[in-house]
Amino acid sequence: MKLDPKIPSGPIEKKWSNHRFSMKLVNPSNRRKYSIIVVGTGLAGASAAASLAELGYDVQAFSYHESPRRAHSIAAQGGINAPKNYANDGDSTYRLFYDTLKGGDYRAREANVYRLAEVSGSIIDQCVAQGVPFARDYAGYLDMRSFGGAQVSRTSTHEDRQASSFYLARIRFEPSDRFRWREIL
Repeated sequence: MKLDPKIPSGPIEKKWSNHRFSMKLVNPSNRRKYSIIVVGTGLAGASAAASLAELGYDVQAFSYHESPRRAHSIAAQGGINAPKNYANDGDSTYRLFYDTLKGGDYRAREANVYRLAEVSGSIIDQCVAQGVPFARDYAGYLDMRSFGGAQVSRTSTHEDRQASSFYLARIRFEPSDRFRWREIL
């Protein structure tokens, strides 16, 4: 059996951009006709479920735990990396891409890591807009620091545990007609 990762073809810088522009769009009035299942209610799953529900899709999130708030992501510490380059230390999308590949011992799928590096700045901007209290310097910019194997200062942090801040600012697990979660038995 051959595994197909379904990575778009083309040069690495344009794989996902070309794929995104060639996809068919769903009319907003038709979104309620689609049911989307999200497995896992950690930071990624819960954020995806909430974002899709906000767009108008019918979303069902399934969790292994008795409550989505018991996901392992809530205990994570550290921060989020993005090539913001506030310190003018030469950070770029390619440098984040290379550091991430190197940190994973070159075992990651390059096209996916490059896409992650491309959108990481937008993810932080989205979190800021949703009220995640990132640490800031005296000028009001996000306080970026060097963390882990990063060669430059690119990690946005919080004084408290990072994941709990994201979780509480982004996700509200109240029953609604667009978003439901279920426990996987």
